[in-house]
Amino acid sequence: MQRACVMLESMTVNVELPSAESEVVAGVPWGAVEAFPTPAYWAYQVMARRIEARSIKYKLGKTLREEVGACLLGGHGIPASIGLLAYNHLKSKGAFEADAPDEEDLLQWLSEPMEHEGRLVRYRFAGQKARYLAAAMRKLSQEPSPDQSGRALRDWLTSVPGIGYKTASWIARNWLDADDVAILDIHILRAGVLAGFLDSELTVERNYLQLEDQFLKFSVGLGVRASELDAVIWLDMMASPLTVGATLSALPESKFKAKHAPSRPRSQRRQPHSNQMALLG
Repeated sequence: MQRACVMLESMTVNVELPSAESEVVAGVPWGAVEAFPTPAYWAYQVMARRIEARSIKYKLGKTLREEVGACLLGGHGIPASIGLLAYNHLKSKGAFEADAPDEEDLLQWLSEPMEHEGRLVRYRFAGQKARYLAAAMRKLSQEPSPDQSGRALRDWLTSVPGIGYKTASWIARNWLDADDVAILDIHILRAGVLAGFLDSELTVERNYLQLEDQFLKFSVGLGVRASELDAVIWLDMMASPLTVGATLSALPESKFKAKHAPSRPRSQRRQPHSNQMALLG
């Protein structure tokens, strides 16, 4: 048995975890709770947030249309702050109202310069995202969306051009607070391979559902919600680029290391903007 504690202002809460040698899932030991990034480390991070009442709010939009818009405009190389900026810009134009705008209007709005941190910026891939958004808004206008599970909503969304498993899972997790999907971005992949619960030979492009199944089984083994675990790992990995870079650099040479290890560690620790919490993924 391992013991760790969470110190609050008026008390200390003890957390007990299995021994480092015990297995979370077959072939994956818990590891030492103080050692980044072991399974025990991640379990403790989730439990500490619960105890400290620092829950992460996923949902950004007030409607599914807004949630789809926010997630489509983020990810895939778009900084979260710019995705959020573009989302709010389009929202102010009425892009996510019941009357679906056409692609031409969306393109015009996405092409407009937006003020960000005292300077004007333009959204990348405006034409591509305008096309995807127009298709998504049409589908939401014409068909009732499933809400019985995150996976049902995710699979329904993947029929929209430009929405793959990752983006659809992101929307489903945010909107339904779902624990039956996983948002497998580079940060989750890195953490999973380093901790041993994701297969480094699999890729999200070819094996998304297999990797998702591994992630979900791991969360069950830890005894925590998949949505919580996904968010906590994302925040921690995002905020610790130097530690992550050094840990990845120490891995044996492999295809995974060549593809996913950062080529150059960043010089400063980066903290996600508070408004990015709902844009996890």
